[in-house]
Amino acid sequence: MALALARTTEQFEWQMPTFRVAGKLFLTLPENETSMAVRCPIADRDELVLAEPGKFWIAPHEAGNAWVRVRLAALDDLDELEAIVTDSWRQAAPRELVDPV
Repeated sequence: MALALARTTEQFEWQMPTFRVAGKLFLTLPENETSMAVRCPIADRDELVLAEPGKFWIAPHEAGNAWVRVRLAALDDLDELEAIVTDSWRQAAPRELVDPV
C-alpha cells in the first residue's frame, strides 16, 4: 500500500521496514510489524490517543515529535489503514506531489 504512493521507497533501518517519500520518513513498522508509526500533528495525535487508546499510542521516545503508533489488528478495515498511510505520506511529501499543478 505504501509503495503504491508516488516516489515512495522502502528501506530496512533500525531493524525494521521504513518508508520514505522523496527521502523523508513517513512510516515505520516496529514491534515485529504488528504496529506502524506514522506522522501525525501533535494536537491531532493527542486527540486520537485519548479517543481510541486501544488503537493509537505514543512511544516514549516519540513523545515530543509528530508521530503516533497504530496497532494494526485494531484497525477497522483496509480503508482505515489506507487513509492513515496516505495521510502520513501527504505530511512528508513535497508539495508538488500532494497538490500537482
